[in-house]
Amino acid sequence: MLRSFRKAETMKSQVLFLFLLSLLRGATSQQIQYSIPEELDKGSRVGNLAKDLRLSVQELPARKLRISAEDFFSVRAENGDLLVSGRIDREKICGRKSECAVEFEMVADNPMTIFHVSVAIQDINDNAPHFIAKSIDLEISELALPGVKFPLHSAQDADVESNSLKKYFISRNEHFSLSTKQSPDGSKYPELLLEKPLDREQQNSHSLILTAMDGGDPPLSGTTLIRILVTDANDNAPVFSQDTYRVSLQENVPRGTSVLQVMATDQDEGINAEITYAFLNAPASTSLLFILNPNTGDITTNGTLDFEETSRYMLGVEAKDGGVHMAHCNVQIEIVDENDNAPEVTFMSFSNQIPEGSDLGTVIALIKVQDQDSEQNGLVTCYIQEEVPFKLESTSKNYYKLVTDGALDREQKAEYNVTIAATDKGKPALSSSTSVTLHIRDVNDNAPVFHQATYVVHVAENNPPGASIAHVSASDPDLGPNGHVSYSIMASYLEPRALLSYVSVNPQSGVVFAQRALDHEQLRAFELTLQARDHGSPALSSNVSLRVLVGDRNDNAPRVLYPAL
Repeated sequence: MLRSFRKAETMKSQVLFLFLLSLLRGATSQQIQYSIPEELDKGSRVGNLAKDLRLSVQELPARKLRISAEDFFSVRAENGDLLVSGRIDREKICGRKSECAVEFEMVADNPMTIFHVSVAIQDINDNAPHFIAKSIDLEISELALPGVKFPLHSAQDADVESNSLKKYFISRNEHFSLSTKQSPDGSKYPELLLEKPLDREQQNSHSLILTAMDGGDPPLSGTTLIRILVTDANDNAPVFSQDTYRVSLQENVPRGTSVLQVMATDQDEGINAEITYAFLNAPASTSLLFILNPNTGDITTNGTLDFEETSRYMLGVEAKDGGVHMAHCNVQIEIVDENDNAPEVTFMSFSNQIPEGSDLGTVIALIKVQDQDSEQNGLVTCYIQEEVPFKLESTSKNYYKLVTDGALDREQKAEYNVTIAATDKGKPALSSSTSVTLHIRDVNDNAPVFHQATYVVHVAENNPPGASIAHVSASDPDLGPNGHVSYSIMASYLEPRALLSYVSVNPQSGVVFAQRALDHEQLRAFELTLQARDHGSPALSSNVSLRVLVGDRNDNAPRVLYPAL
């Protein structure tokens, strides 16, 4: 029946969606809200993240959606559906808080984006009220006057709001009636009222069925037995000095620290005025943290108090005299936060290969900073410890972008060690840090440079063909193909065909060869333009001038031109 109810609730539930888009520089922060009932079946659809974020199905594989709440939800890669992947028990997740939500982050790549997702968990009536004790035993004097009230142990109901415990009633009888009362913390407890005097000689005991009912539809209920023993003589009940005791206590105080003392008085004498104290209807977790001295009313700590787990405790204390009368009061303990949690720095997305020459403001990483403390103790300042060409920019609550803040030149520095530190504003302040290494990726931003501005070589005529006559050299500081240099002849005042017959250059070494024997009498000098070109994309190049001077040798005998023979 409960499973059918859940499925019906699922079909009826309207998924609430709130889309907040704030455009940030280089990265985007968005927030989505959904609402679902608890205890949905595994695989139930919460909503479509792709549709709500205006992402097409085609781009989902490239965006690589991933979330940080894998215990409860998962994302279907094919269509961007947000699905239930684990049991969602509202009472286990949020206890008795009036509002309950699972908040997590979804990160997408290309471009780097953080989405804040909040799934509100609606309560369903899946817990019936129940009493801790199987029975409630009361001793009431036959001298008790009509109108005397007896506070009873309350029932527990893990559900909240309309599904929580609403009222009590008892089985029909002529001596007692029942009313439902409310404690300062909002919880309801039953109070038994004596309507008609008791006569122990006629009836020395009474048995009543006490029923607790919640406000669900349909309502659920639980019962316990009230066993009343009618006794004689004690006609005054204890009275506390206050209805509600309030105290503030620092978290992490040592075990055995005194909290306060409750005190009740009884106008009776002797054993009827001897008062003992006990916790009233205290949860097991509370009774482990506090000890109540039954004779003095002193309350002391018995465990570690953690503000981040619980910031307030409401204890019920019962005072019972040596006879049959009881009274109760409430003790409200406020836990004061201490700065006992250092900030946490988490990289949500990170790229450690950064192209040199990247624009200012290029996003390198998305960082989340979190401190579990509250108020000033939870306010965090995030900064970079080193002097580096990077800076942090706040994007949204607890989130920062690591962006470039200066020129990056791999030829000057190939990597940077960056330490992200976070310090809270507590006293004393606590801090933590995380270090990363950023590698600068080479781009083809340097053209080859010749070692000389111009080259001039002297070559004696009649050289053997294929002889090396010059060597030009250029260097490129880039890496790999970007720094690999090839040489070629670009221009000369010689005709192209004649040039090829005179000289050539080795493209790898830059050595210039004479293709033929040079003749000083025919060509005394010539000039070439050589080019050094790298293998980058696009390629970069530079030119240099090479002047070749052909030296004379005594390779021609004198000739008599006049008079002619």
